[in-house]
Amino acid sequence: MQRKIGIGKQDFAALRENQCFYIDKTDFIKQWWESQDDVTLITRPRRFGKTLNMSMLNCFFSNIYADRSDLFDGLDIWNEEAYRKIQGTYPVIFVSFASVKADNAADAKKQIKSRIAGLYEDYAYLLQNEKLSESEKMAYRQVLAERVDMDDVTACDSLNYLCKCLGRISG
Repeated sequence: MQRKIGIGKQDFAALRENQCFYIDKTDFIKQWWESQDDVTLITRPRRFGKTLNMSMLNCFFSNIYADRSDLFDGLDIWNEEAYRKIQGTYPVIFVSFASVKADNAADAKKQIKSRIAGLYEDYAYLLQNEKLSESEKMAYRQVLAERVDMDDVTACDSLNYLCKCLGRISG
């Protein structure tokens, strides 16, 4: 089958599933993982594949993709047994602000808050877990209810709080 050119594609899974050309950048997974940096800042000009690389990391580490080793078959990272063992074993929060487009800071903040609320919707199953206390669930629901009207402090703290909830449930 002839490979397609996925111009502008930012979804790693879709790129691989549709057998589009892909320049193997999975060595980045190993480099990033072994660096053990607390924070990674990836700066590149527009259209340099930042979102695609983040999508690749999400597909590799996220437990949502636990049964999707096919996405990495034939790529460099799959030659490493240690990395085959950790593929799909972590809770991952994947958020891209690539589509946040606004003419002013207030509108950009609303769009970012909407993305955060969307993440909370994606992980709403956490509300069913008994490992979270009722007060934790109430705080979670507050972010869902406020959406774009959440105050800036809540917005700033919300990703850390989501990490805390995922960590408590995942162990």
